[in-house]
Amino acid sequence: KKFIGLCAGRVGQEINFSSLSNDCGIDQKTVRSWLSVLEASYIIFLLQPYYRNFGKRLIKSPKLYFIDTGLACSLLRIKSSEELLNHALRGALVESLVISDLLKQQYNHELLPSLYFWRDATGNEVDCVIDEGQVIVPIEIKSSQTIIPNFFKGLAYWRSISKTEGQRYVIYGGKEDQVWTQGQVLSWQNMGNLIKLILNQKPSIAP
Repeated sequence: KKFIGLCAGRVGQEINFSSLSNDCGIDQKTVRSWLSVLEASYIIFLLQPYYRNFGKRLIKSPKLYFIDTGLACSLLRIKSSEELLNHALRGALVESLVISDLLKQQYNHELLPSLYFWRDATGNEVDCVIDEGQVIVPIEIKSSQTIIPNFFKGLAYWRSISKTEGQRYVIYGGKEDQVWTQGQVLSWQNMGNLIKLILNQKPSIAP
């Protein structure tokens, strides 16, 4: 119980095996074993770093997300949507909700998970990269209910180094979809067919 509670407190973060080991009083081998059990039980999902380095030194540790965001909230003792609005982990929990939904969409389309995150050693980051072979789609996830130009910063940097074309998305906490020159903005409420849309896209990289 203590271990899974500590996992909830690290939702959306890169896993620090040493920190989990110390806080729970177990060795790192046990940490890895228990994480494996939680992942095999579809309680957590470990989002792996994207493997193409584009000449950059990359972060190598996976990020931890919960399949059921409600369970994560319960473990964090968040009892209402009002409490969530002001919680320090609100952004991470919204990320977990979106990542979990994308994962479920892939399973529903009989696809193996192809979700990653990308971050280099200097802090440039994209929250989620979906790699379907010839179609590679970067996604930023924001809990804010309003869109500001800075939300597209990571997507613009990604485009410049990856040399990929195609659609780029920002999923946010508002209700209305929007079209920006920097990318497509989707409400978290309207992202239920995103994987289907991505599968129908033209290749974003040269064959």
